[in-house]
Amino acid sequence: MARHIIQGRELVMPVEIRDATVCGATYLVRADAARAVLAYSGMDVTEVLPGKAICVLGFVRYHDGDLGAYNEFCVAFLVRPPEGGRPPARSPLAGPRDLRQVGAGAFVHWLPVDQGFTLEAGRAIWGFPKELADVDLRLDSPYKRCILRRDGRLVLDMLIRPGIPLPPPAVLPPVTLPRVDAFTHLDDVTRRTRWTVGASGVRLRPGGALIRLGNHPIAKELSELGLPKTALLSGTARHVRMSIEDAAPAAR
Repeated sequence: MARHIIQGRELVMPVEIRDATVCGATYLVRADAARAVLAYSGMDVTEVLPGKAICVLGFVRYHDGDLGAYNEFCVAFLVRPPEGGRPPARSPLAGPRDLRQVGAGAFVHWLPVDQGFTLEAGRAIWGFPKELADVDLRLDSPYKRCILRRDGRLVLDMLIRPGIPLPPPAVLPPVTLPRVDAFTHLDDVTRRTRWTVGASGVRLRPGGALIRLGNHPIAKELSELGLPKTALLSGTARHVRMSIEDAAPAAR
């Protein structure tokens, strides 16, 4: 059983997130622009339609977990695993089983957080591209909002409208997703991290996300992907749990 010491605290793998609130939106973006963004990593996006890739923007409040309480924002892309050799996903709304079959994974491109412990743990253990930022989350109203600033400059202001609730646990058990591979590239090393996710209090809808970009370089990068635009799908999950395994170098 792997163990890591971060700031004098021991973390035993897998790291457990016992409760988090997650909000996010999925966008169809130009594959050539996404490849340009990820050129540093050597990873290739999965084309879900000819010339189109998937970009996911999301924000999370971690209420209870081994890494403490903190806020986080995420920019990720659907990618081919480094070993490749399998066909791309056929549908931009592919479910977990479809993604397993085509071998798609999530590449975490940027992951700003607002606390130092999770910053150090994320970079040291998994190679997550975490940076300290002002991640202002407003989750107490039906409209979920994230105002993200880095180095005193606005990156984006994102609003998620409420979607249609999935059946409650009395009708449908809490959603349990299959094991998901996340890929990162930090300090010239590409890593694969496997985790499992379960969620309840889930709401989904087509569209449903509004974005205002700021003047930070990351905002410019997002604009080159074609954002802001109408989201393919947006959603929120009131209670999310995660089990995150140790990272390993990804095959190239």
